[in-house]
Amino acid sequence: MTLVDVRDLVKHYAGERRWFGLGRPQAPVRAVDGVSFTIASGRTLGLVGESGSGKTTVGRTMLRLQEPTSGKMLFDGNDVFALDVTRLRALRRRMQIVFQDPYSSLNPRMTVDDTLREPLEIHGLNGTVTALLDEVGLDAAFAKRYPHELSGGQRQRVGIARALSVEPQFIVCDEPVSALDVSVQAQVLNLLADLQAKRRLTYLFIAHDLAVVRHIADDVAVMYLGKLVERAPAGEIYAQPRHPYTRALLSAVPEPNPHTTKRRIVLPGDIPSPAHPPPGCPFHPRCPHPKKSQRCRTEPPPLRPITPGHDAACHFAEEPM
Repeated sequence: MTLVDVRDLVKHYAGERRWFGLGRPQAPVRAVDGVSFTIASGRTLGLVGESGSGKTTVGRTMLRLQEPTSGKMLFDGNDVFALDVTRLRALRRRMQIVFQDPYSSLNPRMTVDDTLREPLEIHGLNGTVTALLDEVGLDAAFAKRYPHELSGGQRQRVGIARALSVEPQFIVCDEPVSALDVSVQAQVLNLLADLQAKRRLTYLFIAHDLAVVRHIADDVAVMYLGKLVERAPAGEIYAQPRHPYTRALLSAVPEPNPHTTKRRIVLPGDIPSPAHPPPGCPFHPRCPHPKKSQRCRTEPPPLRPITPGHDAACHFAEEPM
C-alpha cells in the first residue's frame, strides 16, 4: 500500500536583489524542480545525489518545514500541502524527521529527559523516557545528561528517540549518519533497520553516499540539480545503472577488496547553479557519454521507463557507455 505519494514537487527560492536590496532581483533558485515518487508502507526510499542537488529540500518541504512552490504531497491519502494549521499539527505526529547534525538539532540547554519528555507532554502520550532510551540502545542514566556530554552517535540516538516518541509512521532521515564515524554509522543503520522491522516504519533516507544507502534502501532515486534522473529498486540500480550520473556516483564507492580494480569516472567541473541551470539535459555539461549530442544540449530528457520498474532521464539510457 502506498503511504507517501509526492507529485510534481517544486520549491523555488526568490532571487535576492544585487545591491543592498535595490535593483533587479536575481533569478530564482530552482532547488526542487518537478520531483515525483511514491513510498510503500514499511519500505525505504533512498534519495541520493551531490550536495546542492536538492535532496534535503525535498524532505523538508514534504513535511512542510518550508512551504512548497507547487505540487502535492499525499500522506495516507491526505494532501499535506492543503491542510490548515490545526489539521497539519494533528498529522505531524505521524510524520517526523531525523536531522543530519545530531548536535545542532538538540537544544543545548535541555537535558535528554527534557528533550524526550516535551513531545510526550505536548501530544498527551503515555510513553516514558526510559522506554525510548532503551529502544535506541541507551541506558536510563543518559536522561540527566546534556547534549555536550554525549558522543555524536549517542546524540543521534537521542534524535531518533525524539522522532519515535510521538509514534510516527513515516520518518525523513536527512543524512543521519554522514556526521558519524564509520563504525558508528553501521550501528545507527542497524538500529534504523531494527526499528523499521519492529514498528513497521516507512523511511525517506537522504544521503550522498551510495554505499550507505545500499544497506538500508529498498528503492533508490537519484537527484541532480533539483530533478530525479534515475529511479529503480536498489538491487537493479546497483547492478545496472542507466544514467551516466548514477554510474559516476557508483564508481566513487570504495571497493573493499584490494585485489579488485574499478574504473573511476571523474566528472569535470562542479554542479551548476540552480539559479542558472543549463538548457536541455541539466547534466550535459559534465556528461561523459561518448554519444552526447546537440539533442542533449537543447531537449530536456523526461524521466521514462527503461525496463519495468526502472526509470531514467537520459536520451541514451538504453545504450551502454
